[in-house]
Amino acid sequence: MTSAPTTVFLARHGETVWHAENRYAGVSDIDLTRRGIEQAAALGVWAAGAGLDAIVTSPLSRARRTAAPAARSTGLAAVVEPDLLETDFGLAEGRTLVELEASHPREVAAFRRDPAGHPLPAGEDPRAAAARGAAALHRLADTHPGRRVLAVAHNTLFRLVLCRLLGIPESEYRRVFPGLRNCAVTELRMSAGQTSLISYNVPTA
Repeated sequence: MTSAPTTVFLARHGETVWHAENRYAGVSDIDLTRRGIEQAAALGVWAAGAGLDAIVTSPLSRARRTAAPAARSTGLAAVVEPDLLETDFGLAEGRTLVELEASHPREVAAFRRDPAGHPLPAGEDPRAAAARGAAALHRLADTHPGRRVLAVAHNTLFRLVLCRLLGIPESEYRRVFPGLRNCAVTELRMSAGQTSLISYNVPTA
């Protein structure tokens, strides 16, 4: 007997203090800006009417802080899922791609050509990040059949995961999914190991 599909909503955390300069945050624990806090509040208002059954979040504080208003508005506990941690960007953490390019031009050129096949220096293998993130969402779907789940995590991780779940080469993640807006919602339907994209990057404010 096939389980009822699980609806999974993906939301990127609110704006951080490195957002304006487009610095790689990765696994660095970076604070939200005032605007990021307002975006999280808007996500909480959206969550109140979304009929959610569960909320999961990356372990990083920017994601947990973003999920907090949704937890309050729904009365659900936000459960930390370690495998929703952002991709580790290695030497790029805290830097822009242009800054890194000045010291590592060959590596950045290779990354631009194939960002999945050529991780940033000392960074996590993007395909490994895609695998762990996709596995986390499959576990959510398996343990919440027929339910509605909000997952709050990160821009690069979610784009890699979308590629993995939808059968798109991970090397295309920067082109096919150029970026997730802060606290916008992407809706997936997941069942029996299959994933359908229902909506992408829908603003909540």
